[in-house]
Amino acid sequence: MELKFTDLGLSATYLQAIESLNYSIPTPIQQHAIPLLLQGKNVVGQAQTGTGKTAAFALPLLQNLSPGTGKVQALILTPTRELANQVADATKDFARFSNIQVTPVYGGQSYQIQIRQLKRGVDVVVGTPGRLMDLMRKGVLDLSHVNFVVLDEADEMLDMGFAEDVETILQSIPLERQIALFSATFPHSVKQIVNKHVKNPEHVRIDPANVTVAETDQSYCFVREDSKLAALSRLLEMEEIQSALIFTRTKIRAQEVSDELNLRGFQSESLHGDLNQDRRESVLRRLRSHSISILVATDVAARGLDIDDLSHVINFDVPQDGEDYVHRIGRTGRAGKKGIAITFITPKERQRLPQIEAYTKHKIVESRIPTIEAIKAQRESKFIEKLQNQLGKGSFSQERAIITRLSESSYDLIDIAAAAIQLVRAQETAKPLEEFVAPVSSFKVIRNPDKKGFNPGVKRTNSFETIQKDRSAKTFGKPLKKTFGMNINSQLEDGMVRLKMNLGGRHGIRPGDIVGAIASEVGIPGKAIGEIMIQDDQSFVDIAEQHLRKVLHNSSGKFSVRGKPVYLSLAQ
Repeated sequence: MELKFTDLGLSATYLQAIESLNYSIPTPIQQHAIPLLLQGKNVVGQAQTGTGKTAAFALPLLQNLSPGTGKVQALILTPTRELANQVADATKDFARFSNIQVTPVYGGQSYQIQIRQLKRGVDVVVGTPGRLMDLMRKGVLDLSHVNFVVLDEADEMLDMGFAEDVETILQSIPLERQIALFSATFPHSVKQIVNKHVKNPEHVRIDPANVTVAETDQSYCFVREDSKLAALSRLLEMEEIQSALIFTRTKIRAQEVSDELNLRGFQSESLHGDLNQDRRESVLRRLRSHSISILVATDVAARGLDIDDLSHVINFDVPQDGEDYVHRIGRTGRAGKKGIAITFITPKERQRLPQIEAYTKHKIVESRIPTIEAIKAQRESKFIEKLQNQLGKGSFSQERAIITRLSESSYDLIDIAAAAIQLVRAQETAKPLEEFVAPVSSFKVIRNPDKKGFNPGVKRTNSFETIQKDRSAKTFGKPLKKTFGMNINSQLEDGMVRLKMNLGGRHGIRPGDIVGAIASEVGIPGKAIGEIMIQDDQSFVDIAEQHLRKVLHNSSGKFSVRGKPVYLSLAQ
């Protein structure tokens, strides 16, 4: 039986607020937690961001308060200033038809503003542990009348180093209090807090896999590290994006990706630890007002973000584990709307995919990066759509007069239209169509079996030995594949160019020498190097075409392998 908000025990005041906010059916965490909290029980809930847990604790908290006392009766702890603001705003919305006063306190905002609000008298304080501690030390935050405490995203809070502050705050609150603790995961640190401070809790658990899978289309793209930006640009142009959150591993990378996207014509901003509070809030305002549609962020910077109508989450860098994956993609596919989550996976990271699938109990399908032809077709379709919209508006008297004049000069009407389109499209700021080099699923090493350094444990055949190493095989613990009969006329993989090197087997050259020399001396990634063939007096190596000019420019005897100068040239 599907419960409604009217079935949960909420008073008319808060049912009116819910209706005014267009809430319809309570989420699972709301259905379970609200009745328990209204009964005065302590609740420990396991739920991800986006499950509706703010309403799950805020509504019963508000209903159990006595407004007008001028004393702080409820305290909500959050790990970040963004989450503090969001929870405070949501709680104010729920309290809109009551006299309850709610205020957020967090670092980065003036102490004086927060102190004035506290002295004026508030019922609910939402804050970060650090700023709460500062205000307690200044003697302006009195917690002696608090009877309701919420720890929101407890795992994140403790992981960020707030364990001691949380302990101090909880010890400053009367022992007769009601506690609601919500956490996505339950590491040892969270269990310690629960065991020590939460008496006889009722446990509510929302399966993270069900949360993320239900309304989110999940896929992955197999990409090379050095082709990620090209792949991302194509996806952003091809996908129907209202707003996208792109995750990177580090704050430097977040800034670099955002800068590169702006250069390519995609309006984006970055969110990372080096931004001050005013700048962070400005970035989030721009995203929420749709001034920009793309935000590039790290996991730490994105903690607690709650952005409505986020259509896409793109993992530019694959998350460390299943929990991080759930945290990230849980920010889309909310409130019954479809979300899209796309994860970039490089050959070295292929083992992460089955780990994530095992955690979420969901198969993640492979998706191909759009081709140049597909993007051009998309551009044509969008232009035709604009033309059709314009045609629907009518009223072309001035334009018709121009066409009439041109047609009287013996110009063909189709040629006139084509020239007009050409002029219009010449003004378009077309985004660059970069070459996308797909990952090389394997690379081959060919050695002369009669020379030193040949692996005697491998069967010999003719004059060459080919060992094909599948780059994913090592990841999954499979044995190396072996094939035979490779020759110089073998077909090149797409996006690769074959070069000839003046050194070979008799110079003691090994495949690792070639990879190391080109990668380190020339400065291209090792994964940009494909097939290697070592003969007696020369060797052949395939490299990604995009690096050709750089390799040839730097290889004219400017570095050496095993004491011998290296010369590379295009193989004839």
